[in-house]
Amino acid sequence: MTAQSTHPSLVLGIDLGATNMQLGVVDANNAIVSRLAQRTESSRGSDQVIAKIIDGIKSVCEAENLSISDLKAVGIAAAGAIDIPRGIILQAPNLQWTDIPLRDRLSEELKLPVVLDNDVNGAVWGEFCAGAGRGSSSLLGVWVGTGVGGGLVFNQQLYHGPLFTAGEIGHTVIFPDEDDHLQILEQWSSRTGMRRNVQEQWADYPDSLLKKITNDQPENIGTDELVSAYQQNDPLACKVINQAADLLGTAIANCITLLALDRVVIGGGMTEVLGEPFMQRIRASFAQSVFPARARSCQLLPTELAADAGLLGAAFLARGLFEVLPQITP
Repeated sequence: MTAQSTHPSLVLGIDLGATNMQLGVVDANNAIVSRLAQRTESSRGSDQVIAKIIDGIKSVCEAENLSISDLKAVGIAAAGAIDIPRGIILQAPNLQWTDIPLRDRLSEELKLPVVLDNDVNGAVWGEFCAGAGRGSSSLLGVWVGTGVGGGLVFNQQLYHGPLFTAGEIGHTVIFPDEDDHLQILEQWSSRTGMRRNVQEQWADYPDSLLKKITNDQPENIGTDELVSAYQQNDPLACKVINQAADLLGTAIANCITLLALDRVVIGGGMTEVLGEPFMQRIRASFAQSVFPARARSCQLLPTELAADAGLLGAAFLARGLFEVLPQITP
């Protein structure tokens, strides 16, 4: 039996990553009225992480003098492959989880309805409802961070496909003649891929700013170092990041050629820190590759919700358990 909420509009969203998790209580005006960010500590195992999620839910509620029973539902956007109907995380390599029935375990503990989806699906749903996707009926979302993920909305509904893994643009094969681990988009256009690409070309650029920034230690390259060098027009950083953008634009063009959508939202940590020059490069590559020419009218927009997209999207998924959720107007 589920608890009866005295605040029927309140839902809770969770953005669960391998390193950090964000939790937030979201009200009827879609404002985050209480939030908590904490380390996931995935190395401690699934039982400890789930216990930490539950403690976090209690804490984020108590911060606003709420109890768990004041919530109507909980939504979770988690990194990994999800069995949507059964609410099971099938495989989450970064969390080191396999076949974890997260939805049911949380629902039993909290005595609340819980919905579980992929982290990028959650972020894309957040953008569709309250961000850069407002006003569209269908869109593609592409998130560029440690990896490259995607999500699809068709006719105002998240589209999972019969096999429940729709949107995995990061696993698009773009270089079929490469070694297996280098064939897919994610290996070139993610933060991880960019870092690897820089390291492989390290010796070819003896005067690169990256060598100065990292004391000539390629293993020290992180996001800040890449972005700093890129913003100073360092040839190595620009070559690698521009290639990443070009390949993203081509992959997005292939999707739009196939699906004829009129909007794409691009988010994720790398998109946010690289900013408009990165977006412009993606758009240029997209325009060159998409078919037919009229498909160039498809809008490629940066995220509006940024780091809150996953949390809000998870909350909106929770709200969808008990009401039809129209797009939220500004």
